[in-house]
Amino acid sequence: MFDLGTALDRAIKTWSVVHTPFLSPDRLVQALSTLEQRVDVHALAWGGYPQAERSRLAIAPRELNLEEQRPPLALVRITGNFLFDPATYTDFEQAIATAGLDEGDYGDVILLGERGAQVILIPEKVPTLQQGLKQVRSVPVTAESCPWSELAVAPLQVKSLSTVEASLRLDAVASAGFGVSRSKMSEWISQGLVRVNWQIVQQPRHLLKVNDLIAIRGKGRLRIQDIQITKKERYRIQMERIR
Repeated sequence: MFDLGTALDRAIKTWSVVHTPFLSPDRLVQALSTLEQRVDVHALAWGGYPQAERSRLAIAPRELNLEEQRPPLALVRITGNFLFDPATYTDFEQAIATAGLDEGDYGDVILLGERGAQVILIPEKVPTLQQGLKQVRSVPVTAESCPWSELAVAPLQVKSLSTVEASLRLDAVASAGFGVSRSKMSEWISQGLVRVNWQIVQQPRHLLKVNDLIAIRGKGRLRIQDIQITKKERYRIQMERIR
């Protein structure tokens, strides 16, 4: 189990860069918030690409430069024929766990449709995955290292959006921001696929506020930038979509 205090002590006592395991988005936010209050250390988060959800931290005394000290990562491709048995993020994560990896050993899983997926790992864990991962759902698979030039993630895109809604309900605002029907968004919310400020919210009626961050795995993120009340007492909402 990762302990931030232990990592901080080790970085200071050894006067070196300490790399953490992969952290979930909520734990990453908590860790960075704690580190911002320290004057003796600083940190750099990296998960393989700018919009990665799960990242490792490089922590070091403030006097040490972190610009060239990104935490080491490896990219592995999980290959199989999923045409007749499609796999979800959860399916791949369960198979990775069965292969012997802990949650902190791997970062984002990137779905490749019927071809399989890519997963970002701590480099030392690549052999464990290659030896232990034989099947995802009913599909036989192989795991092979691949170059970062083959990372199947589009360049970071940021788009400004505006919508006028009758309420600040999560289902209404998120459906407008992500460009899907309100019924589909309500379904995703009920299934636990939607996070607000990195916490799962399963109530479509949840009310949003300025600076809230809505994240849907594989769909990107939506940040509420401004909310104004119109003359007709509706809400004009300015948003930024990141994917």
